[in-house]
Amino acid sequence: MEEGFEDLIASYIENKVGISEHFLSRELADNLKQNLLDLNQRSLLSEAGIGNSEKLSYDGAIRSDSIYWLDKKHNNVFENEFFAQIDAFIIYLNESCYAGITGYEFHYSLYEKGDFYLKHLDQFKNNPSRKYSMISYLNSNWLESDGGELMIHQENNNQKISPTQGKTVFFKSNELVHEVLVTQNTRMSITGWLKSD
Repeated sequence: MEEGFEDLIASYIENKVGISEHFLSRELADNLKQNLLDLNQRSLLSEAGIGNSEKLSYDGAIRSDSIYWLDKKHNNVFENEFFAQIDAFIIYLNESCYAGITGYEFHYSLYEKGDFYLKHLDQFKNNPSRKYSMISYLNSNWLESDGGELMIHQENNNQKISPTQGKTVFFKSNELVHEVLVTQNTRMSITGWLKSD
């Protein structure tokens, strides 16, 4: 587990974008993906909004995915396993980098064919609590032709990241403008933020 943590931190320090190819085990990614598909089958996902509870809007021309918030109160065995791994990562991050993370929030994200999310920052202007963004992908057998890459914009160094199963991406929420390119296949992830309130 700590190898995945160190992969995220080392690559983040080098390039402002941490990437661990196997942060999630194949088994956990498969189980989380099945959870997401079951929730979608039961019509429990909601249209994704833009902004936070103080200023929330919906605009399918900017963002077209659907989401479902994870919560320990759901007491789902696989989501709890995911939370345990995030808890361990936060302890590791705080001890090794003095990050000061005190909490987090995560949701499932589902993009159907044709969906996208235009350029944006993850930190709200009226609430700076989001410190780091984390995205864990749940897509097995993903092909280049499936699209749906995460495009991170940096000066002279745009980075296109394929959403392959088990991979986790980690970056500062207030630093990097990013977008989700149009997907040609069903694209699934757990997206969230490490917070300091």
